[in-house]
Amino acid sequence: MSQIDTTISPIIENFQSKFMVDSNLPPTMPRNMSFHNGFSDPVSPASPVYESLIEKINKKIENKETWFSLEFFPPKTVNGASNLISKFEFLGSGKPLFCDITWHPAGDPASDKPTSSMKIANVMHNYCLLETMLHITCYGQTKESMKQYLDKAKSIGIRNLLALRGDPAVGTEWQYQENGFNYATDLVKFIRENYGDYFVICVAGYPHGHPDSNSYEEDLMHLKEKVDAGADFIITQLFFKAETFLKYVDDCRRIGIACPIIPGILPIQSYDSLRHICKLSKLEVPQNIVNAMEKIKGNDEAIRIYGIEQAVKLCKDLMQAGVLGVHFYTLNRDVAVTEILRILELWNKDTEPRRLPWKSKQLCSYSRPDEDVRPIFWSIRPKSYVCRTSDWDQFPNGRWGNSSAPSFGDLKDYHIFYSKINTKDCLAQWGSELNDETDVWNVFASFVSGRPNKNGVKITSFPWCEEGLASETSLLTDELERLNTQGILTINSQPSVNGAPSSDPVVGWGSSDGYVYQKAYLEFFISKSFLPFLVQSLEKYPRVIYHIINRSGDINLTNCTLLNPNAVTWGVFPGKEIVQPTVVDPVSFMSWKVIISKYCR
Repeated sequence: MSQIDTTISPIIENFQSKFMVDSNLPPTMPRNMSFHNGFSDPVSPASPVYESLIEKINKKIENKETWFSLEFFPPKTVNGASNLISKFEFLGSGKPLFCDITWHPAGDPASDKPTSSMKIANVMHNYCLLETMLHITCYGQTKESMKQYLDKAKSIGIRNLLALRGDPAVGTEWQYQENGFNYATDLVKFIRENYGDYFVICVAGYPHGHPDSNSYEEDLMHLKEKVDAGADFIITQLFFKAETFLKYVDDCRRIGIACPIIPGILPIQSYDSLRHICKLSKLEVPQNIVNAMEKIKGNDEAIRIYGIEQAVKLCKDLMQAGVLGVHFYTLNRDVAVTEILRILELWNKDTEPRRLPWKSKQLCSYSRPDEDVRPIFWSIRPKSYVCRTSDWDQFPNGRWGNSSAPSFGDLKDYHIFYSKINTKDCLAQWGSELNDETDVWNVFASFVSGRPNKNGVKITSFPWCEEGLASETSLLTDELERLNTQGILTINSQPSVNGAPSSDPVVGWGSSDGYVYQKAYLEFFISKSFLPFLVQSLEKYPRVIYHIINRSGDINLTNCTLLNPNAVTWGVFPGKEIVQPTVVDPVSFMSWKVIISKYCR
């Protein structure tokens, strides 16, 4: 027992001496602040102003800045959906201006299935934080059903639509629908009549003419009808020569179409997929591409390299002619597109400064744009937090306030993220044998330290950490590793920060002209046998606020007021009141405990 006591006491003492913020305010901290329960009062930081997608596109054009966007389609299986989410997160790091997801009428696209277009768009937008455009087709739909689809898209925060007619079901012929949707123009009109300017509307253009049109000129006039009905911009069907697109743009301008026209690029990634897509699109592949593909059609790697070369050349020809933005049909593959973007120097390697210390929505197009404070418990699991609060009508702004019953919902969508975990990889990282408790301790220690486990495998994922270790964790690596090797299993932490510039690359956030502060925070598992000695040690350090609970809830020990939150992160910026985006909230901690306990059974 005394050995346990000698383990706990130095840990608390080290936390007190090394981690705790200095109580003396530095010169950069305003002296006229009034704190109540850890908060300055009042708090009203300025919220970011929503900028629509068409405004972003027009700004890029005005400033002559290049950009790219990406298209995906809903997979058929849940595993496919989880893999696609991984691609969203990776490709999102290259900073596409927007991404879109196609609409498959036969696949129940507006349902809550993990593979539906609506669900994938929801995940792309609200969890992966990408500017999202949802395709939607109208043929065969009633106005009532279309209103339901659009209302649902609006409810999840979608602000961008690609309005399409769609095709009749396989084996059926197109028939005129009396008082229904017959063309994409009808859908554009319906959206504008019912939603005004809420949605940015994109429509499709066909550089070779739509296959169902009687002529190229007739199709151009139909495109003008869509734009006149309220479309904001155009994305084209694929093509193979730059001059095809450039002529198409000239022809559009000739008849009065003035909105942005973005070329759609299909990187050739396999022989069969090229033939299939061209068959569906009723496009003729240039003979030089056919001849080249015939020679290498049995060599996947050679086709991939050829496809990259062709796409790069096409994009360079377009950009040399003044085209600024390109839209890639990814076919849900990331390798070729990533390489093309890097060759074209469109892949954005720069890291955007954090608007808030936790991963937040930069686009401000979701229904929670004013949210600027969250409990610290979800700092390592932002997707979980968004999922559990997705039904909230209002989100904390400026301060968390006194909370007696925050209503955290169930993790109804969260299985999508879990399903991408590979069991074989997890066993290699976390171990397949459990001999004693030190096997568990060493897994935690290996994760926080970045060192390989005893089998030489680096641990890159952890059940309690969605996003990987935060950069600020590097400031605590030695201390965290030591804690975990002694059975203090850490799952969340932040170091003390006392007036660091808000531009600091590790702990900074917000605009670059301020200063940021953090109280040290540590969250961990311990054995019940440690508890008496932990409490005894904590009594020696009254400045350390603690909250101790167990899975069943019959142990609930704290030295703070149960209904009052405590700010643990704040920032000082010119012309603004104190911003306090991260809090410790005792009631929310009880909800967080429910999640933690699921992993401990």
